[in-house]
Amino acid sequence: MLDVRRLHLLRELQRRGTIAAVAEALTFTASAVSQQLGVLEREAGVPLLERSGRRVVLTPAGRTLVTHADAVLERLERAVSELAGAREGIGGPLRIGTFPSGGPAIVPGTLAELALRHPALEPMLQEIDSARVSDALRTGELDVALVHDYDFVPASPDTTVDQVPLLDEPMYLATAEAADDRPPASGSAAHPGTLAELLGPWATTPWITARDGTTGHAMAVRACQAAGFQPRIRHQVNDFRTVLALAAIGQGAGFVPEMATTPTPEGVVLTRLPLFRRSKVAFRAGGRTHPAIAAFVAAARTAVGTADGAS
Repeated sequence: MLDVRRLHLLRELQRRGTIAAVAEALTFTASAVSQQLGVLEREAGVPLLERSGRRVVLTPAGRTLVTHADAVLERLERAVSELAGAREGIGGPLRIGTFPSGGPAIVPGTLAELALRHPALEPMLQEIDSARVSDALRTGELDVALVHDYDFVPASPDTTVDQVPLLDEPMYLATAEAADDRPPASGSAAHPGTLAELLGPWATTPWITARDGTTGHAMAVRACQAAGFQPRIRHQVNDFRTVLALAAIGQGAGFVPEMATTPTPEGVVLTRLPLFRRSKVAFRAGGRTHPAIAAFVAAARTAVGTADGAS
C-alpha cells in the first residue's frame, strides 16, 4: 500500500524541483527524502523519478501519482475538518499568513472579531508574500492566509489550495500635485476612463513599482504596456506608504490599492483606475469546512464589511 507521507514528499518534489528544496521545506535531510522516495518507487512498482542534469524530474507515472496524491490529501483534509467539527467549541492555535498591506487594513478587525466569537482560538500571525502561501499551506507552516491578485496578473491555478473571495478594491495612480505642470487625468468611480487616457500623460515620468519578481511589479509593468508605453522604473519598493511618500515629493508615479490610500500624504493626487486588486482567504484544499477556517473567513468578511453569505 502506498504511504501517504511519501506521497506528500513526491508532490512537494514536483512543485519545488529539487530534493534539497523539499528537505529544507519539510525540515528533513536530503538523504532522508531520497530514501523515502526510493521506498515509494518500490511500493509503486514503476519508476517515478529520473535525473535531468542536477535536477530530479517526475516520470509520467510519477506525475500521474501526484494527481492521485492531490485527491488523497484533499480527502484527508476533509476528514480532519469533519473531526474538528465534532469537537466542542473552537480552540487551539491557528497559523495565519497575511500580505503586508493586509496587516493594518484587514487583520486587526479580523482578530478582534475572532477573539470576541472564539476566545479559545489562538491566532498566530506572520507576514508572507502571496507567492509563498501555497507552499506554506501544503507544508503546514500556515493553516489559512490572506492573499491577493491583480488584473493583468491572475493567480496561477493550484489544485492543492482552495480560496474564497474577500474584497475587490480599485487601484489608484499616485502622482505629485502639478508634477511637470501636467494636471492629473480625470476619472471617477462610474467612469474612470481608459488606461491610455489615465496613464498616458505619465508615460515619460519615472515610475515607482514593487520589487521585480512580485505580482505588484508585474501588474504595474503590464498596465503601462496596455496603456501604450514601457515604464521607466526608478524606485522599487513594496511598502505602499513609501510609494505615496515618494510620489508626494515628485519622485515618480505609482500604483496603490484603495485600502492603502489612507492616510494620503499632502501633495499626492490619487486617480482612480479601471484596475482591481482582489483579496481572498486561502487554505488547504478540503479545509473549507474546518471550524477554525470557517471562523476566520467569517471574521475577515465581517472586518471588511462583506456578508457571510457572499460567494
